[in-house]
Amino acid sequence: MNRIAIVLAAIAGILAGALGYSQLNQPQPQTDAVAVRAIVEQVLAEQPKAEPVQAVAQLDPAELNPLIEKFLMSDPKLLQRLSIALDETLSAEEKSRTQTALASMQDAIYNQPDQIVLGNPNGDVTLVEFFDYNCGYCRNALPDLAALLAEDTNLRVILKEFPILSNESIDAARVGVLVGQSDADYWTFHEALFTSRGKVDKAVALAAATDLGLSSVDLELRMKDESVAKTIQNSYEIAQALGISGTPTYIIGNEVIPGAIGVEELRTRIANMRACGESQCS
Repeated sequence: MNRIAIVLAAIAGILAGALGYSQLNQPQPQTDAVAVRAIVEQVLAEQPKAEPVQAVAQLDPAELNPLIEKFLMSDPKLLQRLSIALDETLSAEEKSRTQTALASMQDAIYNQPDQIVLGNPNGDVTLVEFFDYNCGYCRNALPDLAALLAEDTNLRVILKEFPILSNESIDAARVGVLVGQSDADYWTFHEALFTSRGKVDKAVALAAATDLGLSSVDLELRMKDESVAKTIQNSYEIAQALGISGTPTYIIGNEVIPGAIGVEELRTRIANMRACGESQCS
């Protein structure tokens, strides 16, 4: 059901429950984006007292529908204002839920042992990325992250293994966690997997780790260690709490950003964090 249909259904339900068989005088056009209930209450206030309301199931659509149509046609822009008001309300509710979840997950997001930290570990702004090694959008976004790391010496980057696309992604993530636990150059490993051809699986990940001097036999034996599973599980738990369902997804300050938004947008949000303490300054 589209948004207009939802609004129409809401209006129909309220009118049906409140008006019964009473007749409507033509209401004055509304000029503010107000809620459906407020509009109907205003209309009802202008009406003479009606008989007790009849059950909605008993209302005759042949009588009710013209009333609804007359009401809506009296102000053709009503639905547009209602749609805008609904968007604003839902957006505010979602922002509030996200900020509450972010506040409750601070340690899990920013202070977990074995998490991958790149750039300046003491940077004044932290950018978190959830990624899957088989995510094409993550692959395309790799140069964005590389540019930010190269140009911003005060940026802290946390990478969260979030394998959701395949079992091969899970295997690659396990190897990635082990590489992160070692002294090897994780960024080189990260780039190697995202610039490889074809599906990234255990073999590809082990080959990239071997190129860094790690033992593929040792890595394969430790892929199912509890510490590895715990690191990946941490990403799943954060994602569930924040409603993250795709990759890449970024966290900057008080905002969860789904999708590869491009380096310029990332720069803007990082600059906003430094300017006003939020990813989007008013």
